[in-house]
This record gives sequence, structure tokens and C-alpha cells, in this order.
Amino acid sequence: MSSAQKPECKVIHTTSESQGKQGFDYMEAISAESAGSRGICMHLLTIPPGGRSKAHLHQDHETAIYVLSGKAAMWHGEQLEQYVEVEAGQFLYIPAGVPHLTYNVSDTEPCSAVIARTDPNQQESVTLLPELEGRRPI
Repeated sequence: MSSAQKPECKVIHTTSESQGKQGFDYMEAISAESAGSRGICMHLLTIPPGGRSKAHLHQDHETAIYVLSGKAAMWHGEQLEQYVEVEAGQFLYIPAGVPHLTYNVSDTEPCSAVIARTDPNQQESVTLLPELEGRRPI
């Protein structure tokens, strides 16, 4: 690999938002698009009070979440039959291929988190699951 092809360290400024297929707006950060990453995508998410994602999964990619503030809950599993809550200071791991639907449990406070996935592209591994939408009318 020539010196022109070597990856470089980069500071990424989170100045722009993008809407994810899941229904949330993400502060763009580390991705193939912004930094040339090849194995990770990392961004900030703030779920507004009462906000809810669409049911979805990331087929071949794991997700790690660290909650900075607030409290969120997630229905997960093949039929969204399992439930977990996560709050500020806690981590959440979502294995590849697990259907999930996330929401902010508060009607008054936002929930903010740092999210990292093993897919370097911001949205390519997102598969929406509209057939599960009515299972949890949060």
C-alpha cells in the first residue's frame, strides 16, 4: 500500500444530522462515508420524549449502545416478545439479526446515546420489519 492509500486519523465534527430508516435522526460521526472506516460506524442519537423507532434489524452487524442521559426501552426477539430497559450510565448490546424496536420511556425528557455498529455504513444494514409494527403499539 502506498503512502497515498494509507488510512489517516481524522477528527469528525458532528454538525449534520441524517434521518435513519428506523425513524430517528442521527448526528453523523464515524462511518465509511465520513472517515473511510471499514469495520465500524459510530454516531450520536437523541430520542425525543415519547419517540419510537420502527421495528427493524441489522442482519449481519452487531450494535453497542452507551446511554448518556435519560432512559430507553426496547422490545426485541423474533416477535418482539422480550423487553429490556436501559438508562444513563448503562451499555446495551444487540446481536446481529435480532429484531428490535426502541423507544424513549419519558414523555418529557430526551434520551441520548452513543451507538456503534460493526457495519461501517450508516444505513446499509438496516432492514425494516413492518410486519412487526403492530405487535408493540408504544
